[in-house]
Amino acid sequence: LRKLEEVQRDRVRALMAPKTIVPEMAPEDRAAAMALLQDPRLFDRILSDFARAGVVGEEGNKLIAYLVAVSRKLDEPLAVIVQSSSAAGKSSLVEAVLAFMPEEDCLKYSAMTGQSLYYMTTRRLEHKILSIAEEEGASRASYALKLLLSERRLIMAAPTKDDSGVIQTKDYL
Repeated sequence: LRKLEEVQRDRVRALMAPKTIVPEMAPEDRAAAMALLQDPRLFDRILSDFARAGVVGEEGNKLIAYLVAVSRKLDEPLAVIVQSSSAAGKSSLVEAVLAFMPEEDCLKYSAMTGQSLYYMTTRRLEHKILSIAEEEGASRASYALKLLLSERRLIMAAPTKDDSGVIQTKDYL
């Protein structure tokens, strides 16, 4: 009975969770996108877009960050940590790249607790860009981030109380 109640609670939570709406692409937009992807000057065009957005210099870093961001749609996406000395333009680079990505695909945080990633649903992170403003903001979640990158999943057992007050262990995937 307790197991059935737990399954029922999980189903209700899943139904109540916010749904991500993926916009449909018009056929002419899809054709234009395919033409862009097949353009031999694709990298030049991307860098030109950055220049028009006011981001100059660091051509290699802009391309790497952009490619990592678009890899979010792959089964095994890439990851990047942007490191540099203070006031070197790290935040500007990241913000510029994120500005080119659909807003619904970007999860931006100033900081994360050590447990926060465990409580996010797998779907919430799937094919998303996770951006944490500063290294200090990610330090408490560094172990979970490392596991998420290397194993592509997180599993944590945590004590919870059921409706009758009995403590049980629940796995968070």
